[in-house]
Amino acid sequence: MSGGLAALLDDIAVLARMAAASTDDVAAAAGRATVKAAGVVVDDTAVTPQYVRDVEPSRELPIIRKIAFGSLANKAIIIVFALLLSQFVPWILTPILMLGGLYLCFEGAEKVWERVSGQHEEAMPVTEKGPEAESRMVRGAVTTDFILSAEIMVIALNEVASEAFWSRAVILVVVGLCITALVYGVVAMIVKMDDVGLHLAGKESAGVQRFGRGMVKAMPTVLEVISFVGMLAMLWVGGHILLVGLDELGVTAPYHLVHVLADPAADIAAVGTVLAWLVDTACALIFGLAVGAVVVAIMHLLPHRSSHTEVNPSTVGDTPCSDDDGATWSSADQDSGR
Repeated sequence: MSGGLAALLDDIAVLARMAAASTDDVAAAAGRATVKAAGVVVDDTAVTPQYVRDVEPSRELPIIRKIAFGSLANKAIIIVFALLLSQFVPWILTPILMLGGLYLCFEGAEKVWERVSGQHEEAMPVTEKGPEAESRMVRGAVTTDFILSAEIMVIALNEVASEAFWSRAVILVVVGLCITALVYGVVAMIVKMDDVGLHLAGKESAGVQRFGRGMVKAMPTVLEVISFVGMLAMLWVGGHILLVGLDELGVTAPYHLVHVLADPAADIAAVGTVLAWLVDTACALIFGLAVGAVVVAIMHLLPHRSSHTEVNPSTVGDTPCSDDDGATWSSADQDSGR
């Protein structure tokens, strides 16, 4: 009896160790997937505070909470479809991921172009008030979040594509919850930092007042830094996705060149790993910027060309005509009886 109980306890201990190891594997995979999606996460964090500009301070956190719940709903829908695709048509993940990478490169290059050309358009502040205006703003934010969430979850899924189905499901849920909490927690801190600074500026202590005023003055710089880092992160992540995707599809030359440049740096003692990562990241960023620049040029050129091919209404009905004697007149003159 005691032997059977001891064997049972040993089996339970083995199962517990297996479960702990599985949990560690899931946590590690979720961590890797979250880091891979860093570019979109930073951009999401930089974009979201713009939705609550000029909103009543008392409504800022409730609006962010609504957007966060909308983001969770987005991720739930995306996870279901992503798991089904990875289970039944896994080959389609690389093309989908590359489309997302192309979009990231385009967005990053577009932001670079706005900074270089000085044509940056500020987000329109919310000037309307009331529940209906707030609902429209939340719907717009959740719609934008759907695109970003799709990129995040597909990037995360590609990182753990070799895991079992239920492991992938758990990892994606963990990634979705962690990223949503991280993004909107940081956003909540950012949008309330002004209020905290103003509160501290009203204290009696001169040091606390200076600190509070410093917080208020620092906010534009903080948002600018986040936006700049997000721009670079989008180019890096998008470029890396395209390089790896091309390599998997048989176009190996671009990613091989990156390895040729990065591998010698890895052999340097003490700092080799960091240098290799920096070289790899720089190459991916440059590649992403180059690809994105081509897409931006095409997107800017097509509207320009189409505007030149449109018919000028002022010339319609003014086609030159001639009679048998060689005299010419316009069709407009003919219509007026001249």
